Amino acid sequence: MRREWAVSIRRACGALRFDTSSYHYKSRRPEQAGLERRIREICETRVRYGYRRVHVLLEREGWAVNIKKTYRIRVDQGSEFISRDMDLWAYQKGVTLDFSRPGKPTDNAFIEAFNGRFRAECLNTHWFLSLADARKKLEDWRRNYNEERPHGAIGNNTPISLTKSGGATSPSP
Repeated sequence: MRREWAVSIRRACGALRFDTSSYHYKSRRPEQAGLERRIREICETRVRYGYRRVHVLLEREGWAVNIKKTYRIRVDQGSEFISRDMDLWAYQKGVTLDFSRPGKPTDNAFIEAFNGRFRAECLNTHWFLSLADARKKLEDWRRNYNEERPHGAIGNNTPISLTKSGGATSPSP
């Protein structure tokens, strides 16, 4: 505006109803590029960490940062999900990748809750000695999950009890 109409700063700011002190403002905040780079590094190596854990790591390293600054970076779409190889595989297999929106894991809360239970109740409690051993343990867990484990969302009943077949066992894969 100043260049094209050759007006003073005061006149240009007045026309825009913009305070001249804002025009002359110079930030005194230190450069954030180093902090942002470190946050990105942590997120790339610890893809399962949320912003709270990333914040704790930053504090341990001596970064004086408000947790809101840590909360602003996206950490729920790790590099393993956006890699070129994954994209190529999906294209070749005809699979459509449908990511949750960054920062919105609640887009699919059901699967997020299931994944957490699956990890805690199965993957973290077993050693898989072979592929056959893994198949057996996973099938045992699946049957337990569907036929014996109480589910709070359905009145502490089992999913199999809701079927119309009168309590038949779940099918084998």
